[in-house]
Amino acid sequence: MIRKTAREVLQSEAAAISNLLERIDSNFERAIEILGDCKGRVVLTGMGKSGIVGKKIAATFSSTGIPSLFLHPAEAIHGDMGMVTSGDAVIAISNSGETEELLRLLEWVKRLGVPLISLTGDTQSTLAKHSDVVLDVSVQKEACPMNLVPTASTTAALAMGDALAMCLMEVRGFKAEDYALLHPGGRLGKKLLKVSDCMHTGDAVPRVHGYTLMKDAVYEMSRKGLGITSVLDIDDRVIGVISDGDLRRHLEKDDHLMVRTAAECMTPNPKTIAAEELATRALNIMEEKKITSLLVLDDEKHILGIIHLHDLWRTEMI
Repeated sequence: MIRKTAREVLQSEAAAISNLLERIDSNFERAIEILGDCKGRVVLTGMGKSGIVGKKIAATFSSTGIPSLFLHPAEAIHGDMGMVTSGDAVIAISNSGETEELLRLLEWVKRLGVPLISLTGDTQSTLAKHSDVVLDVSVQKEACPMNLVPTASTTAALAMGDALAMCLMEVRGFKAEDYALLHPGGRLGKKLLKVSDCMHTGDAVPRVHGYTLMKDAVYEMSRKGLGITSVLDIDDRVIGVISDGDLRRHLEKDDHLMVRTAAECMTPNPKTIAAEELATRALNIMEEKKITSLLVLDDEKHILGIIHLHDLWRTEMI
């Protein structure tokens, strides 16, 4: 019995979402146009379960670069209407379209000339008739066995809100890098960090020239503490690297290592990465090549920085 009920609930909610596909029409496109042109905030409002859905949609908008907030309709009519200003856009959520607290907001919204988009289960309701755009999120029945508890209807409204948010992302050209900027403390944001966000730069970058004696190259490696140094030509372009591993291998077979030049002992054509690459790409390269550092170069092979495995540990990326 439990499994049967659970499957019926999921089937009802899946059907509620599936039925929305045929409703992605000119009304939906108009809603995207209004939200895309909005110069202020997108204000979500709704009572009860619809309000909870509105909060989630507002949070999704905000996390994807669309300034948004939730306005509780009951509190709005008791002093919070100042949260809505000219230049905003309002999305009202109500399955019946007759929620009293929402209807009392209509006069203020119309007075401000703010566009109103409704997500409702009744396209002939009072809310729908006073909306600039109506998005039909009606369902045949709730997933509740008694057809009472808001279940399939709230799922449909939430899914429609997600569709709006994702389309707005595309319209506004929102990129993974933008998402990272808005989520600097979260794990998702850390996975979208660029190499340039994590690398060592300036004097922290170990570098010697090809003609530098190895005794000085070893000093540079020790001073910078990254277990590696870049090797440059006379035009300061990277021609190789010397790592701790290279030192050990040379010391085993060369008693005169310290008087040799860096160019004689380096590993040529080292693996490098561009500053605009994602830090996760740097991690993948290090793991694949079994190395702990990558030089960061520009298009002319000049060194911009160096990224070490420990830098990625500090970001909790690993």
